[in-house]
Amino acid sequence: MVSETDKFTYRVTWSEEDGEFVGICAEFPSFSWLAVSPDEALKGIRSVIYDCVQDMTKNGEEVPKPIATRQYSGKFMVRIPPEVHRRLATQAAESGVSLNRIASSKLAR
Repeated sequence: MVSETDKFTYRVTWSEEDGEFVGICAEFPSFSWLAVSPDEALKGIRSVIYDCVQDMTKNGEEVPKPIATRQYSGKFMVRIPPEVHRRLATQAAESGVSLNRIASSKLAR
């Protein structure tokens, strides 16, 4: 059975500064776990997050919703310099597609 904490976004990466692997959770950016192996780093951060969620639940605090289960509209506004806007509009016109299509393809890279 999958628990809510299993649905969070975990990542393990090497920390050159610490000389160990570091486990992190996107939904809880202030937490991390250092370990000598990637498996131990993942196990450690998952344990920390599990304990944190248990504590938050016990205290009636709102637990972040996992990124993977959130609903997204597909829309967001971004401000860019006018010259970038002009360049993108030109590229879109020359390619015969919408400005939205050009921006989306560039963001997806």
